[in-house]
Amino acid sequence: MDGPAPVMLAGRPVAPLALGTWQWGDRFVWGYGRGYTDRDLRDAFQASVAAGVGVVDTAEVYGLGYAERLLGALARETGAPLVIVTKCFPFPWRIGRWGLRLALARSLRRLGMPAVDVYMMHWPFGPVAIETWMDAMADAVEAGLVRAVGVSNYSVAQMRRAQAALARRGVRLACVQVKLNLLERDALRSGLVETCLAEGIAVMAYSPLAMGVLTGTYTPDRPPPGWRGRRYAPLLARARPLVDVVREIASSRGVSMAQVALAWVMAKGAIAVAGAKTGRQAADNAQALRWSLRPDEVRVLDDAWA
Repeated sequence: MDGPAPVMLAGRPVAPLALGTWQWGDRFVWGYGRGYTDRDLRDAFQASVAAGVGVVDTAEVYGLGYAERLLGALARETGAPLVIVTKCFPFPWRIGRWGLRLALARSLRRLGMPAVDVYMMHWPFGPVAIETWMDAMADAVEAGLVRAVGVSNYSVAQMRRAQAALARRGVRLACVQVKLNLLERDALRSGLVETCLAEGIAVMAYSPLAMGVLTGTYTPDRPPPGWRGRRYAPLLARARPLVDVVREIASSRGVSMAQVALAWVMAKGAIAVAGAKTGRQAADNAQALRWSLRPDEVRVLDDAWA
């Protein structure tokens, strides 16, 4: 079976699947330490790298810095040529360009790296203007600390402002990260994905499995635990027809439901940023790189959720 074509990120061709690290050290949402440990995360990382996943996505706020520290240690152990993506959170006390520079320095220290492949602004929150943050990003590029710049959770208009501010400094906006999955399609409806792809800006889609809802693990009577359950429980009953379609395609293709959900995101031209708590989950996710949905299957999935 033919898999999806590589995409360009930070000047390198990469498989359109990234390992996400939100779960690494996060106790509130994901329950780190209750059901999975660092050994499991190490297995997930190693399984991903072995399967050809070359992008790892993290952020300073994941596990309050723990995800960056663990990722840095694992990356040094393997020596694999990875594209590392991390993010700066626009805390309200970070005023001015130096706020980003200090955050970047701390991220690089936790990662144990002299530079990061892709540095993103995590959210477009104020009070600091988008243009100010992008000037700080350009400063970091000129200093050799960042190889490519991205933004996350930006609208089309906000992305345009970031793009223009970077262009004034001779820096290209390399990628945009959005929430995108079969249940949450705002980035498609708004035209953001289409706009980025038309201009050669890579799209990274986080939560491609809707925090586990699209894997078939959960039902209206058995929602995800904790915060995830409160977030997605109202959708579970409505999503049953869509989940049934995902299950039917998975059965007919001899793949998992998670792979179908990931394949749909990749069919939209995006890099699917899939988290994994165990080596088994990571290896199964990576199998989505070995095959692709047919156009008729994509249309069925498109039509199964309004």
